[in-house]
Amino acid sequence: MSIHARLNPDAESNFEAQKRSSVITSFVIAILVVVLIVLILFFILLPTLAMRSPTIVAYSAGSEDEDPLQEKRISREVTPKPSAPSSAMAKVITSSVPSPTAVPVPDFNVVPSSDYGLHDDFGQGWGTGGEGGGGGFGRIPANMRKRCSKADRLRRLAQSGGTQQCEDAVIKALRWFKDKQHKNGSWGGSNQVAQTGLVLLAYLGHCETPLSEEFGGAVTDAIVFLVENSVKQRGRLGSDLRNRHWVYEHGIATYALAEAYMFCSQLGLPFPNLRESVEGGVQWIIDNQNNSGGWEYGFNEGGRGGDVSITAWQMQALKAAHHTRLKFRNMPQSISRALEFIQKCQASNGGVGYAGPTPVGGGHFTLTGAGTLCFQQHKGTRHKSAKKGMDYIDRHASINYKSGPCNLYEHYYVSQAAINHGGRSWLNYNDKFRDQLLDAQQGDGHFPNPPNPGPGAQNDPVYVTALATLMLEVYYRFLPGTGFGL
Repeated sequence: MSIHARLNPDAESNFEAQKRSSVITSFVIAILVVVLIVLILFFILLPTLAMRSPTIVAYSAGSEDEDPLQEKRISREVTPKPSAPSSAMAKVITSSVPSPTAVPVPDFNVVPSSDYGLHDDFGQGWGTGGEGGGGGFGRIPANMRKRCSKADRLRRLAQSGGTQQCEDAVIKALRWFKDKQHKNGSWGGSNQVAQTGLVLLAYLGHCETPLSEEFGGAVTDAIVFLVENSVKQRGRLGSDLRNRHWVYEHGIATYALAEAYMFCSQLGLPFPNLRESVEGGVQWIIDNQNNSGGWEYGFNEGGRGGDVSITAWQMQALKAAHHTRLKFRNMPQSISRALEFIQKCQASNGGVGYAGPTPVGGGHFTLTGAGTLCFQQHKGTRHKSAKKGMDYIDRHASINYKSGPCNLYEHYYVSQAAINHGGRSWLNYNDKFRDQLLDAQQGDGHFPNPPNPGPGAQNDPVYVTALATLMLEVYYRFLPGTGFGL
């Protein structure tokens, strides 16, 4: 016989109620635990899930002592430039051996790099010494942005003694160049590599790049022409390497390509073989320096010992090469030797001769501006040889475009040296040359060859117009007269 315990109806009812309550409570607790876990995971992953638009820093014109920054949101829409780069980019050769295979045209329809012009110091700016301090441009990255701002360019133009007419004249000249450019991207009737380099410098001096709305195609074609020339000739730049004068062309074209590389690399423009052309051209200059420290026709390392006219172009190319931040073997040593050579060519009165401390064909030292600029760019405006050169320029510089003498080659250098030095030297020289150049420009934008242009002049309107344009851009144009840090 078995005995079974049996709950009364009330106890059994209470027991069933407790069971239901426990199940509900467990279910609620489970839900809360799941919710809590989800919330914990959400807060852990929130930083990676949050979508924020990156920002870029853009230059905004401000006071002379400040470089205010504006923050702008990046737009996801890329607006095509009205003037697409020329198809000449397809002509760039991909190797040192000419090939029938064309290189695809790079995509220029890109947003410029957000760090354009924000790298560390490339130099101390215009007028770091002398009397008055020149333009006081500050550090070069900011200057490049200001040079590319129309409002700021005009402001600095006025502050440095220029006028709106100077800006108008530059624009007219750049449009004339665009009309006169050959189909292969070059300019000029002879020495086209050198003349293309000079015109390209004039475009870059006004911050016209391959992305420019009006002149982008002309700039692109010019770079392509010079790069193609470099690739075909294994780093050497010249219209005819059998002509010993190609040393001039190489220096001018290397200078232009180095400055073009600086702009294109900052803008993120993939130019095939541009970097290699700069590296090859600059290293050729360094490796083929004359034993004297200067440079000689045909890059002869012996012979008579070089001259200041050739040397000045190589030195400008080396200064531009320094700004690219690329690496070159023995560049500081090469610059030091060249400055020693130029110093030996400076007379006691501050004038700089051609191959020694005597003037060429008379009593006037036409290369004083060239020598002075070399010292300013690589040693600063306070250097004793730079100051001696400016003393000579203060006493002897003269320009008469209508009846001569008017050696624009001489004054291309003098205008830069004077504004670098600043103070009364610049004010006096600006009064001498500015209005004469403006009056000489023709209606279509070109500058005619002046009477009595001096030794070495070329009666080519492209050459003359390029020199005059570079002089009118001196109010805001790069390069600065700075110390090289040697």
